[in-house]
Parts: sequence; C-alpha cells; structure tokens
Amino acid sequence: LKYSLTYNETKKVTMSRAIKVDGKVRTDMCFPTGFQDVVTIDKTGEFFRMLFDVKGRFLIHRIKKEEASYKLCGVKSLSTAAKGIPVLITHDGRTIDTQILSSKVHDTIKLDIDLAKSSTTSNSSLVICLHHRGSELWENWYHHPQKRSTLALSTLCT
Repeated sequence: LKYSLTYNETKKVTMSRAIKVDGKVRTDMCFPTGFQDVVTIDKTGEFFRMLFDVKGRFLIHRIKKEEASYKLCGVKSLSTAAKGIPVLITHDGRTIDTQILSSKVHDTIKLDIDLAKSSTTSNSSLVICLHHRGSELWENWYHHPQKRSTLALSTLCT
C-alpha cells in the first residue's frame, strides 16, 4: 500500500492502532491476513479486501464502506457444540451457531463482521485452488428425472 517505507515507520503505524483486520484493531506487524479478510485504515477512511488473482497470488482490492461490513466465508465442516447445538466452521476458523441457517458443507455464507452473524447463503463461490483460482463462479444445478443432478459452474470473467 506504500504507506510506510521502513520497518520503523511500519511499526509506528501499527502501534498507533490505525489498522483493523475484520473489525478488530491489530498492533502486531506480522499478523497474518487471509482470503476475504477486510483491512481498514480509519485515519484515511480506506477499506481493502484480500483476494486471489488469477495466478493464485494475494491481491489487495479496494472496496467501499458498504462492502467492508461483510465477508464471504466458505463452510468447511458441521459439528455439534456443547448441549447438542449445531455449529458450522468456516474457512477462517470461525465457529457459527447454525440453528437459524440451513447451511451445508461447501456452502458460501455472508458473514456480518460487526455483529459476527451470518445472514444468507449464496449460490456463488470463489475458486481458491486449481486453474481458475481467483475467479468467481455461479452454480447452476440441472435436474434430470432419470439421471443424477448435474452441477454446472459458469464463470463471470474469462
């Protein structure tokens, strides 16, 4: 982002509590950011999202304030917590109560960062491996009465 040129300048920026990752202030210079994380700089009013480019490298994408209030999370697994409450575990390690949602493994959910609540599921997905890494895909299910259902993925960008 070119806000600092040296190690000491970077340390001063992070220690001044100016950087937020997913809505939480981070003072550690080496704090890892991952896929779909929202990085906020309050003093400049800028918001960024960590995405993959087509070659699989991290890309810092500038976003608007409305987009910075949520992130898309992939559901990795479903399990039960204490007292038999069903929970889902996302790709970034969050554990979310699923009594309201009807999500399954490999679904994409929209997570509100401020409230730490998931609101909706979507039929879009982001490819994070293989040849089309970084592309957004839309899922279309085709049902045939005598055969199995077929999933067709169509890309938005080529």
